[in-house]
Amino acid sequence: MSGGSETDLAGLLRQRLGTERGRWALRQVTKAADSFASEYHRDALAQLRPVMDTEAADVPEVRELHGLILYRLRRWRAAARELEAFATLSRSCEQGPVLADCYRALQRWDRVEELWDELRLESPSAELVTEGRIVAAGALADRGRPAEAVALLADGWRTPRNPQEFHLRRAYALADLYDRGGDQPAARRLFAWLERHAPGFADTTDRLADLSP
Repeated sequence: MSGGSETDLAGLLRQRLGTERGRWALRQVTKAADSFASEYHRDALAQLRPVMDTEAADVPEVRELHGLILYRLRRWRAAARELEAFATLSRSCEQGPVLADCYRALQRWDRVEELWDELRLESPSAELVTEGRIVAAGALADRGRPAEAVALLADGWRTPRNPQEFHLRRAYALADLYDRGGDQPAARRLFAWLERHAPGFADTTDRLADLSP
């Protein structure tokens, strides 16, 4: 979850709810965030729901967490609504890739493309742009446009010396598209690179074994 510090959030909650209710709301949001981090998504939703029924529902961090929980519960339409509200309240594209993935699940291809254009133009960070690129490429593949999907993910791709998580995710997505498109040698090379730099990442070991001559 993005946003400011817990102190900033506490201050916003006090402004909206007063001192005592603000403290209560902070406890609920903190518990929900902890449950979310531990992947207890239904618990997180139950813990956050009382806060969503108060005047604090439009605190950006609260709306963001609610949207992320709904996303993990695969409630795409509700998650998109919350994350759109977060983007408006915060004037941030930080959850743009997640929002785009909601619209991908809903087959709202026009909105996926709009969000990818926004991320690409704003370039908030390499990680966010990469995540947006992965979603946009996946949407193209979903629509039966695998060559365009590969081109989007391969554009500017270079294997880094010290890969971070988002590099690994992009490499895996590109290898998967190569494999699905019938370019097994290219898929094998990327899966082998992944296996060297991040042994056991996702199901790389099994995918590489399946592609071995």
